[in-house]
Amino acid sequence: MNILKKALLSLLIAASMGAVSTSAMAETDKGRITYAPAEAIDLVVGKIKIAIDAANSGTEGDALADLIKEASDGSKEINANDKVDIARSKANNTLKSARKLAQEGKKGEAEEALKDASKKFEALKSLI
Repeated sequence: MNILKKALLSLLIAASMGAVSTSAMAETDKGRITYAPAEAIDLVVGKIKIAIDAANSGTEGDALADLIKEASDGSKEINANDKVDIARSKANNTLKSARKLAQEGKKGEAEEALKDASKKFEALKSLI
């Protein structure tokens, strides 16, 4: 009887944890678009390429920094595992430095940082 009580109690605990688990009930908010990790990476790389093209066409300062900020914001959608998140964080730091350089008016250095960030984000695909 004692063993039966322990078994029933453990089953009850397991069932209640599964019933209120946040990962079991996880879903996206209405109106929010979710991306697969590879799609999110492609989205960020595309935004980085737009910023590079804008820099090549003569965009400077805050306008270029805003384009870089969009790419940085898009990188938050990349979530696959811990390794990817660590590498994404490092690549995002490169984007932040490119944004700072763009705000300071160092367009050439910002463009090089953007190219480096693009390579780092492309490398994330191998970690998925």
